[in-house]
Amino acid sequence: MSANPSKPSGLSGASSDLVEVRDLHIVAKAADGSEQTIVNKVGFSIGKGEVLALIGESGSGKTTTALALMGYARQGCRIAGGQIRIGRTDVLALSPRQCSALRGRTVAYIAQSAAASFNPSMTILDQVVEAALIHKVMPRSEAKKKAIALFRDLALPDPDQIGERYPHQVSGGQLQRLMAAMALITDPALVIMDEPTTALDVTTQIEVLRAFRSVVRDRGTTAVYVTHDLAVVAQIADRIMVLRRGDHQETGSTQQIIEAPTHEYTRSLLAAARPLPHPATCTAQPAAQPLLRIAGLEAGYGRPGADGLPAKRVLYDINLSVGRGQTIGVIGESGSGKTTLARVIAGLMPPARGEIAFDGKPLPPELAHRSREQLRRIQIVFQNADTALNPAQTVEAILSRPLQLYHGLRGDALRQRVAKLLGLVQLPSNVAQRSPQGLSGGQKQRVNLARALAAEPDLILCDEVTSALDTVVGAAILELMAELRRELGVSYLFISHDLNTVRSICDEVVVMYAGRIVEVAPRDALTHPPHHPYAELLSASVPQLRLGWLDALAVKATEAGAGAPAAGCPFFDRCPVRIQGVCDAQTPPRRQIGGEVEVLCHHTGEALLALASAASEAVPA
Repeated sequence: MSANPSKPSGLSGASSDLVEVRDLHIVAKAADGSEQTIVNKVGFSIGKGEVLALIGESGSGKTTTALALMGYARQGCRIAGGQIRIGRTDVLALSPRQCSALRGRTVAYIAQSAAASFNPSMTILDQVVEAALIHKVMPRSEAKKKAIALFRDLALPDPDQIGERYPHQVSGGQLQRLMAAMALITDPALVIMDEPTTALDVTTQIEVLRAFRSVVRDRGTTAVYVTHDLAVVAQIADRIMVLRRGDHQETGSTQQIIEAPTHEYTRSLLAAARPLPHPATCTAQPAAQPLLRIAGLEAGYGRPGADGLPAKRVLYDINLSVGRGQTIGVIGESGSGKTTLARVIAGLMPPARGEIAFDGKPLPPELAHRSREQLRRIQIVFQNADTALNPAQTVEAILSRPLQLYHGLRGDALRQRVAKLLGLVQLPSNVAQRSPQGLSGGQKQRVNLARALAAEPDLILCDEVTSALDTVVGAAILELMAELRRELGVSYLFISHDLNTVRSICDEVVVMYAGRIVEVAPRDALTHPPHHPYAELLSASVPQLRLGWLDALAVKATEAGAGAPAAGCPFFDRCPVRIQGVCDAQTPPRRQIGGEVEVLCHHTGEALLALASAASEAVPA
């Protein structure tokens, strides 16, 4: 179905639209050699200077459709029909050499993972100007000046010198903006943004969104924005096109789609973007022995000093417990120590100090010293499914491994259990014969979760398990986790930067900053102050599903840990209510505020409540 059925089906160079797509048909080769339709005769148009968002579930054909605008199809896929025009260029009529000339010059691409897209052995500037030199758009000296101007427009620090650094020497948010500079250096007619903020924490996401939107508006850039995050779309897109399983559902202005969608599927996406809290089902009693108990945990990297602590400390005096059937949420920005905490619990990184007890018994710090039963009972779901799944194996082989190792399954029983696991995570049974390379990002993450479930564990460490998933699949995964918790008493340590997700599934929330726990609060206390100033910052930074939210936002994010004092509170440099001479000189005490919230802060609960009230009055509605 065409997204713009009133338009003629042919391509006319006289059209006022910059991009016209008609009856785009893309197929993928199945395991038996047959071809399956993955984009079904989709059509749409994009006016010059317009941003069109493509939204839908994982596997809806969003990225496949966007990549076709470059004349590109993924391995195992083929553009089987249709027409694509960009300006006066008939993209599908181009030869391979002509397509190479199109990519990076007429059409540029900003990928989801900037870290995987940069060459670690080259300076940033050399990579940003490369496309301009390859396409002979301008000499190197002029390209360098333009790159620096883009760095400035994208609000990057030290724009004159940041290009001399290497990719590992800048933050994730900075690298994502640098990739945008790389895409824009040739002044392309069309820019494809493929989930460019999905992997970023909420405060960094604000910086990148503001920078992207500013550049798009100021330069009159025409763009396709691929995402599953409707709250982000509401801040940057002019129009939205909804896809499902390769079929067009509806297209309209951003305001119409967000406020008055006409298609039932679009309404389901919007509903999934506002997750409702799952009922608390924890059976653990306060006096009961917790399933997991952590006391005085410290960890880091580098050579140990005289005190036995590593040169680079990541975790400082971590104390927490997880009851049977309980879900504890851990939130914080990148670099806060969330993933390191999960890796230490899983035995993938030894602690420098402290104790970890599981089911009342000391847990060996290293994986090699744990029993098979201990390994089975604690499973981890890694954030990056691309690196967690073996690309040389089929999904069936990946899921079979823990079933054989822990449960001794073979033959028909093994195959039936693999099919059941795929059903649990809402994947069709034919996925079993495919490799991870042939799956979408969301599908790979569901396989990642299914592998952990295969062991039938007591505790699952979920490291950003829904961050790469669309709203509908993410909501389904959360519902599945809640169901397993109710039926099997599974416990979770749920690591995320998405406060809405944490609110919907967790009983208690632990807020981490710079390797320290700065707040512990029950779920019900998250919706009202007082809170630690950092928890307030995270809450204010979560994108809201309404037009104009980003414009009204008063929060200005800064780099985590930048300029923090050697003594005192680690959040001092970013805290809007810091006390000079106290917060930068004295270690903050751990105190109870509001009767149920514990914070690491010099302010009393009454002071934090008054400060929060004053801040809310100052923010426009």
